[in-house]
Amino acid sequence: MATLKDVATRKPILATIRLLVPAGAARPAPPVGPALGFYRLNLMAFCKDFNARTQKYKAETPMQVTLTAYKDSTFEFVVKSPSVSWFLKKAAGVETASSRPGHNMVTSLSLRHVYEIAKLKQSDPFCKHMSLEALCKSIIGTAKSMGIEIVKDL
Repeated sequence: MATLKDVATRKPILATIRLLVPAGAARPAPPVGPALGFYRLNLMAFCKDFNARTQKYKAETPMQVTLTAYKDSTFEFVVKSPSVSWFLKKAAGVETASSRPGHNMVTSLSLRHVYEIAKLKQSDPFCKHMSLEALCKSIIGTAKSMGIEIVKDL
């Protein structure tokens, strides 16, 4: 529960913006420019900070960003790790998932791949509370819905 002091010192929120930006490639061009420019936020400050935070990832890795814009033209943002489906496609080496999951299997992955993806997703701020077993089960479910079969060993 928030205390009265916390509520009194909060800044009024103008908007919450969700973006999908390639790692290390934020520029004041679309999709970043129009989204932030509409709220008169400092584009160059966002680009520099985002690129510095995502330099450890490979270029062109799609990063999910949740940006909170305040009424005094300041902002905060959280960078999430790439989606599980992106990791599964990269590990499997496929471009698209199955058009008929459950009927057509596109490829298969081993449990080792699932474990590695779960270890990467565990560093995500929104998945820290989840156990490794729960993350693995979630990843297996996502793989099944994409038409990717999970086997013990390849």
